[in-house]
Amino acid sequence: MPRIVLATHNPHKVEEFQAIVAEVRPDLDVVAYDGPEPVEDGVTFAANALIKARAAAAHTGLPALADDSGIAVDVLGGSPGVFSAYWAGHKKDSAANLELLLDQLSDVADPHRTAQFVSVIALVRSDGTEETIEGRWPGRLAVQPAGPGGFGYDPIFVPDGQPADAERTVGEWSAAEKNASSHRSRAFVALAPLLESL
Repeated sequence: MPRIVLATHNPHKVEEFQAIVAEVRPDLDVVAYDGPEPVEDGVTFAANALIKARAAAAHTGLPALADDSGIAVDVLGGSPGVFSAYWAGHKKDSAANLELLLDQLSDVADPHRTAQFVSVIALVRSDGTEETIEGRWPGRLAVQPAGPGGFGYDPIFVPDGQPADAERTVGEWSAAEKNASSHRSRAFVALAPLLESL
């Protein structure tokens, strides 16, 4: 079975990617990355995804996938964006990030709370060739968190396309529902044809 390394130390992302990859390429074995974490000093999702994928490919000798993702809030000019994981400081505190973002939007009316999750997946092949693919998941931000599921900003993100009388945050979705619709899933579906040669 061909193997590919996923360049993350985040167990949530590993589980999510394994489920997404299994839907598209069930014959591809996604292995977790156990090497040193590179400094993500890019200012775009694509730059950071490539930094991580290059490091994982160099460390393991395997083709590598890496995702850089975050939430982009329209009224904040696309922020937190690449700084989503550190929005409240350098500790990567998800609860603090979410609380700060809600506080910043406390006076913003519902029609102006539009946002999108953005994911850029980088693929670095064993021969050094590289590709990046972007996926976007539009929606808006709830006034308060709801639901025990997901992670990060999921409990306040309300995806577009739901019935008006039955809207839920991603925190209220099942993992299967999220994996079928998420920004990572959208990016990976677009990336899947590039994996055929692996």
